[in-house]
This record gives sequence, C-alpha cells and structure tokens, in this order.
Amino acid sequence: MSVLPETVTVVPANSMVRQEMATAFLKTCPGFENPELHPLAGDASFRRYIRIRQNGKNAMLMDAPPEKEDARKYLVIAEYLHKNGYSTPEVIASDIARGFILLEDFGDDTYTRILNRADAETKAQQEQDLYEAAVDLLADWYLKRSTLVDGTQFTPGNYNERALLKEVSLFAEWYMPQVLGKEKATSLYDEYMGIWQTIIAEAHLSHDVFVHRDYHADNLMWLPERQGIKRVGLLDFQDGLYGDPAYDMVSLLEDARRDVPERIVQHAMMGYLYATKMNHDDFKTAYAVLGAQRNSKIVGIFVRLAARDNKHHYIDFLPRVWSHLEHDLSHPLLAPLAQWMDKHISKEWRGAVPVKYTARDLDLAV
Repeated sequence: MSVLPETVTVVPANSMVRQEMATAFLKTCPGFENPELHPLAGDASFRRYIRIRQNGKNAMLMDAPPEKEDARKYLVIAEYLHKNGYSTPEVIASDIARGFILLEDFGDDTYTRILNRADAETKAQQEQDLYEAAVDLLADWYLKRSTLVDGTQFTPGNYNERALLKEVSLFAEWYMPQVLGKEKATSLYDEYMGIWQTIIAEAHLSHDVFVHRDYHADNLMWLPERQGIKRVGLLDFQDGLYGDPAYDMVSLLEDARRDVPERIVQHAMMGYLYATKMNHDDFKTAYAVLGAQRNSKIVGIFVRLAARDNKHHYIDFLPRVWSHLEHDLSHPLLAPLAQWMDKHISKEWRGAVPVKYTARDLDLAV
C-alpha cells in the first residue's frame, strides 16, 4: 500500500463537484474507467458508497469528502487488519487527497440482509451460525492481542476515560435539551458528567485489544466461500482504537437496529468467556458499563442526526436503545446513574422523543 499524503485537499462536498471528481478518479483505475454507477443507500456518516460495474466486474467506490471524513484512517486500519488475517475489502486504488477509495465489492450479504430474508425454518440456525462466527472473531482479537503484526502505519489511540466521557457528553448536549429544556439541561450537565467519571474510573477498563467500535449486523458481511473467521467480512472499521474487549460484544449484542434474541445473547456470552478464559465478573461489569456508555452515546447521536442532519428516521430506533440502556443500568456499579436517570429523565421521555431544537438552537456545531 502506498504511503499516505500528509495533507488532504478540502473541496466543497457539492454533489455535482463530487460526481465530477469521482469520474476523474475512476478514469485512472484500470478496468473501471467507464463503469455503470449504482449509489447505495446512505448511513449515519458523511461517506457515500457507489457500486460500480464494468465488463462483468464489480467494485465499490467510497466517497469520503476530506472536510468531513478522514479516509486515511480507513486505509491504515484496513492494512493492519488485512496483514493480521482478517477479511477487509481489498483496496484497489485510492486518492486520499480528494477522498476516494476503490474497494473490493463484498456483495450484499450483510448479517442484517441474510436474517431479514431467512425463512422461519432456517432463521434460528442461521442466526446462531452468524453470531458464533462474529464472536469467534472477537475472541481471536483478544487471544492475539499481544501478537498482532506491526509494520503498518496504524498507530492506534486508546479508547480511554477521556474518549468515553466525550462520547457520553453527547447525551447531555443533544438529548437532554429536547426533553428537559436548554436551561435545565445546562444546569445538570456537570452532575451527569461527574457520575460518569466516577463509574468509568471504578470499572477499571482495559485498553489492550483492537476495538472496531461499530461491530454490529449492518457492518458484518457473510463470506461463506472463505474459511473460519475469514467468513466474517468487516466494514466501517475506520474509527478503530485499542480498548476493552467488552465494547465490541456490546455493539454486537445490544444492536440499535435489530433485536438480538436472548438465546443468542446468552450463547454468545458463554462462548466468548469460554474461549477467552476471562474473569466472568470483571467482563460482565465492563459489559454493563460500556453498554450504558455506548447506548447513552447512541441516544445523543441519533438525536443529533435528526436535529442537525434532518435524518429523522433515527429517532425510531430510540425505544430499542433505551431498552438496552435500562438493562445496563441494572448493574450495581451503575446504580448512581440509574438513580440520576430516574430523578431527571421521566419514563415517558425514554423513547422516540420529538426534536424541538436544532443544532443552531443549541449553539452546537452544524
């Protein structure tokens, strides 16, 4: 893989400008100079993905406007994971200065799509097989944490207390004003963050395992022609850091977009703990704390997507996220936060809340 540029070219993310730039980039890619373009549905990020086809060959174009997304992170983590034997889309070509990467096309078989089209007779077994493979991969990350290949440009940061606290602040900044009003939300901010600071410090979380940070059914592809954990294709890993191994298990099993059956959750937890030989109580404490942390963050992010980006459909996921959060809050270490929530966040607000204030109303970044 080529050495990455130290700087990127900031170009306005105007759709016509980006389209012209994408066309110019593809002209430099042998075999894909004049392809058919098939844009895929967008997600919560500023990235776009376009399936391209020419002469019976497929590839995937990532369009990541440099002023919004740093595609360099994708390349270095892709190289890191690939060199360590994990299935990431092969990088065919890239122009990081302009925010384009041409990737191997893994197809359409995300875990979500496979399970959505499964018939009643086979779904239970398919679901177990898919989640077993995903857990096996996470166990492999843990077991190989001290032996993964170096020699790439990946210098991971730590998913430490500072990073975790910054993320839970999204709950206070974006969600709380919608249900409490701006003035009350501001007055409670320090108290809320202080409770979180104490909980995270007392959880004694580790920072020695690669953490994908968005390891769920929409970001996992099924590649049955491959063997072992290589059957699990990894997407959207560019924000990976080194953190506690419980985090990706939370992402997988407390999915914001789909209900994971309790039998799958229990089977996954037992399988992971058996494979890794981790202390059960320590893992379950980390799982609860990071579950509450992640779900608090997601509540804030989904409200932000509605208030800032007009992506209001994310509000529909909030009841499920709140259900996960309330389950996590039942752990004894999280009792102070559970009590604070019961005091200030009414049960009727723990769901698909109306968005009253935009980013400008809240004096937050647009």
